[in-house]
Amino acid sequence: MVDELHPRRGARARADAALERLRPRIRARARRRIGRGATEVLLARLDRRFPDVHGPLEQLYGAEDLDGLIERLLRMVVDASAARPHELRALDYRREVNPDWHLSERQVGYVCYADRFAGSLDKVADRLDYLGELGVTYLHLMPLLQPRQGANDGGYAVIDFRSVDPRLGDMDDLERLAGALRGRGISLCIDLVLNHTAAEHEWAERAKAGDPAYRDYYHLFPDRTLPDAFERTLLEVFPDTAPGSFTWNPALDAWVWTSFYEFQWDLNYTNPRVFAEMLDVMLFLANRGVEVLRLDAAPFLWKRLGTNCQNQPEVHLLLQAFRGLVSMAAPGVAFKAEAIVPPQELVRYLGANERLRAECDLAYHNSLMVQLWSSLASRDARLMTVALSRMTPTPPTTSWVTYVRGHDDIGWAVTDEDAGTVGLGGFGHRQFLNDFYSGRFPGSFARGARFQENLLTGDARISGTAASLAGIELALELGDERLLDAAVRRLLLLYSVAFSYGGIPLIYMGDEVALRNDLSYREHPELAPDNRWLHRPLLDEAAVERRQRAGTLEHRVFHGIARLAQVRRTLATLRAGGRTEPLPADDPAVFAYRREHPAAGRFLGLVNFSDTERSVDAGLLAGMDTPRDALAPHGRFSLHGGRIWLPRLGTCWLTED
Repeated sequence: MVDELHPRRGARARADAALERLRPRIRARARRRIGRGATEVLLARLDRRFPDVHGPLEQLYGAEDLDGLIERLLRMVVDASAARPHELRALDYRREVNPDWHLSERQVGYVCYADRFAGSLDKVADRLDYLGELGVTYLHLMPLLQPRQGANDGGYAVIDFRSVDPRLGDMDDLERLAGALRGRGISLCIDLVLNHTAAEHEWAERAKAGDPAYRDYYHLFPDRTLPDAFERTLLEVFPDTAPGSFTWNPALDAWVWTSFYEFQWDLNYTNPRVFAEMLDVMLFLANRGVEVLRLDAAPFLWKRLGTNCQNQPEVHLLLQAFRGLVSMAAPGVAFKAEAIVPPQELVRYLGANERLRAECDLAYHNSLMVQLWSSLASRDARLMTVALSRMTPTPPTTSWVTYVRGHDDIGWAVTDEDAGTVGLGGFGHRQFLNDFYSGRFPGSFARGARFQENLLTGDARISGTAASLAGIELALELGDERLLDAAVRRLLLLYSVAFSYGGIPLIYMGDEVALRNDLSYREHPELAPDNRWLHRPLLDEAAVERRQRAGTLEHRVFHGIARLAQVRRTLATLRAGGRTEPLPADDPAVFAYRREHPAAGRFLGLVNFSDTERSVDAGLLAGMDTPRDALAPHGRFSLHGGRIWLPRLGTCWLTED
């Protein structure tokens, strides 16, 4: 009766009973492995986190032998605790005392491919002074676990989760780099692909050899009956280069689920052995010094007939259980959610869900990125204001990762509803953005390329570096200094919002020295079909050197971004965890947003997307005591006639003195 009337209370009672049964055995194992003192710490974490593990696993896998499953998982936690190096245990203790470390206004991120940034993992360590100049405290190295040879989806087709791509080094190199970064106060983030393995992974090879246990690691179908039924509602990820979501494999004598490419086999998370395998991988990487795991393709983890098989309720349960277990052994580790998810779905990964449990500490603010580029093309911030105002606030213990550009294409996540509110057609506006950023729209300053264009539906996404999309490439081609000045202003404008909107701002490698599109990818057969390599250039050593020479393009951009990081560190109002409120402005070209901090006062951000001077009503300053522009010399800003005046493509960070 209690369970029927109060299901949550019943679930908690069952969890408490299970913990009482399991705790003595876990205590005994821990004392043998890690000693009495460390055991008490581990048991305290177990008491706190156990309901977040038991409840989700009960819903996922049922009550039959649930104690047995959880005991196996907790043994893995104890063993990982025993193997955890002393330095990382110290990090855990610091993070437990300061659990909101990732919310700090001092956090600045940098994201890159290790080989394109420095050549190898050991050489990344040689560039830490360079990262220090930018104020970096968080380094995200793009896929570096061992991928399959040949086509590998940019490294996301992993053949071994416990090895590093040999082109970059080995796992010992990764561990040394993590230690060097930690010594500089920089947290290491890497990608962990949860949804699939490469077709050559050991598990896949055993499945092909006929081992029934490993065949059950994947979604296999003897004929097209179920694949055809699923595909009626599935969305194709790469319709141009990898249409469909299933691939026939003769060795398996079955159709295998392949959401992305035929060489990436989706894992079957209805099998608890798969969950246990991936937990073991997480704990292994955590003990190598990885502090943040970006959970790649997590929205695809659970399949349900009649849906698009993304963001299903079970996905959230899986991540809650992963987080609970990892936090017992390595509470210093944070989870970061996938970017390509509709905004309202993405907030659920941060804890705005039915159980009010954060599955991830961080998530990409994809909507902010899209709206920045939309406003830059249209010179109109009204859609941006509407779309961002409608987003569900993030829980105060979590943070956005705010960014201008990433390794992926830009998909125009503009809803018909938001577009209609400001008098636009959603489809028409998305078409405009594709035309504009591919350089087809008259008067466009952008030099990008369409990605995965669907000629039947007209849908497409955009590839290109931030500098090329902002107009720097065109201005240099024309040798026009005025156009170049405007293009640099655009790039710094975008980063000014990313650094002040609330969250950890990310600098995408090369943006800081205005790297343009790289066409050399066409010369490599394994890269040529994917034009996203257009915006994945090698870090140009000559450009890096020019950052030190006043008057150069690279000097202006590099020091402009470094200045944003420097000022950001002084403003507690930019600490994540609070709420950013977009404000209606009486000039459509201006985006206004406000943040408040109980101790540090108010912050008002103003951005002029127009190529001409614009102004807004000074009433936006209401309640601010002696406002000053934190980015301007002596804090001065233009205020007259009851209006705040902004230069073309200008930005203000107005704070209370």
